[in-house]
Amino acid sequence: MHVTLRVLPHVWNLRSQRSLRVVEAALEAAAAASPTFRVVHFALEGNHLHLLVEADGQRALSSGMQGLCIRLAKGLNRMMGRRGKVFADRYHARVLGTPSEVRNALAYVLLNHRSHLARLGKPAGRGGVDRFSSGRWFDGWRGGGPAEARKVTAAPRTWLLARGWRRHGLLSPDELPGRRPRR
Repeated sequence: MHVTLRVLPHVWNLRSQRSLRVVEAALEAAAAASPTFRVVHFALEGNHLHLLVEADGQRALSSGMQGLCIRLAKGLNRMMGRRGKVFADRYHARVLGTPSEVRNALAYVLLNHRSHLARLGKPAGRGGVDRFSSGRWFDGWRGGGPAEARKVTAAPRTWLLARGWRRHGLLSPDELPGRRPRR
């Protein structure tokens, strides 16, 4: 499932080391709290987060997201020295049902910042893995890829997110989401 969470305008830019530490701590706590809800991948943009999650049913998704949002809000508020609402609205979730949908979602989430840069007319660079994403731990990069030891996300348990998507090709760090990859 692809989940998007948008923060309110007063919340600081999520693409900072301080915000990344808060998000990673919340993800680790969420992973320890529930075996029925798993954040498998994430990416931070300035005002929103993208998550690829697995949940053992609607109730697990709902309670898992509620717990994650509370952890994120408390951590971000603590970092900013404030109180109050952090997220603009309820999360937006899209169910992914086929290997190609999952591959496209992986590319979208892990390589999303490249698309943002391209839309702004800025160079995306070559081969760099977004440090504000779980791409650092992703094992599906074409030609191998980075594999940092410390991982804050959960391992996928569903066939689609663990293996099924690979039928449509590994991801290239140079890919722009939405464009057809070369095989």
